[in-house]
Amino acid sequence: MDGESWQVVGTAQGVIKARILEGRLEAEGIPVRLQYEPIGAIYAITVDGLGEVQILVPEIWAEHARRVLAKEYTEEDLDWKAEEPEAESNKQQGEEKEDQTG
Repeated sequence: MDGESWQVVGTAQGVIKARILEGRLEAEGIPVRLQYEPIGAIYAITVDGLGEVQILVPEIWAEHARRVLAKEYTEEDLDWKAEEPEAESNKQQGEEKEDQTG
């Protein structure tokens, strides 16, 4: 992959925001590199471009990466119901243990 041409597909203000975007791309199977000035990361400075982080992907992935980063999610997009039964069953198990000990 080192011989590939990498393109900037986005920027973020600060390393934390950049890591979130990096995770979104990696979840799609897209290789990612972050490029930033070390001083911005050390002091968490986000003024005049010092804290700007460039998000780079291989050129062949650039268009797909831009589509992924352009997608916005709402609460309706998230499937929270799939997680509820497990949490509910853990709560019920905890209540049963209290009944047995108490």
